[in-house]
Amino acid sequence: MIRVLIADDQALLRGSFRLLVETTPDMEVVGEAATGREAVDLAGQTRPDVVLMDIRMPEMDGIEAARRLAGTTKILVLTTFDLDEYVYAALRAGASGFLLKDTPPADLLAGIRIIAAGESLLSPSITRRLIAEFTRNAPAEPRRAPHGLDGLTAREREVLTLVATGLSNVEIAERLHLSMPTVKTHIGRLLAKLQARDRAQLVITAYETSLVVPG
Repeated sequence: MIRVLIADDQALLRGSFRLLVETTPDMEVVGEAATGREAVDLAGQTRPDVVLMDIRMPEMDGIEAARRLAGTTKILVLTTFDLDEYVYAALRAGASGFLLKDTPPADLLAGIRIIAAGESLLSPSITRRLIAEFTRNAPAEPRRAPHGLDGLTAREREVLTLVATGLSNVEIAERLHLSMPTVKTHIGRLLAKLQARDRAQLVITAYETSLVVPG
């Protein structure tokens, strides 16, 4: 059973998300929060597997709440097109994925399962927005990953580059003519070598180390 905490300052949306989650056999809602502060407090009490996190909330926004919860639970940010500028900041804060608030119900449920399973949810469109935000806020000098990229093999660099452009594992397998288990092995090694929490952090690392250059 996937335990879900819903954090959104709009009661109508919280109710809609609750209804959707609670009518799904493998999920349950363990709490609702109207502010980021409530989300942090409730997460500590209920220990959810996934927090559906709005960004714009009173008292404490979703970015700060995600930062405080990073490492203790998985964060799935619910955003709208006018919040593009927050994508990069939220990923850095610890979010594992993004979905638009008008996402079809089946896609939202699939996204919750993906995040709960330890994967990140970064579609090509979200990745493009992430790249655009990084371009606006890129540091003057490239940041080195914890151990740099020197320890990566040529194939691992190739896989990391494709991850950073928003390709899924299936698309990477097709592009490089590899099997799915092989791609997953490469992703696992990248996570370990770069000390990355998930796929979202791999994307950030690829751009911050200038392995991939925006544009």
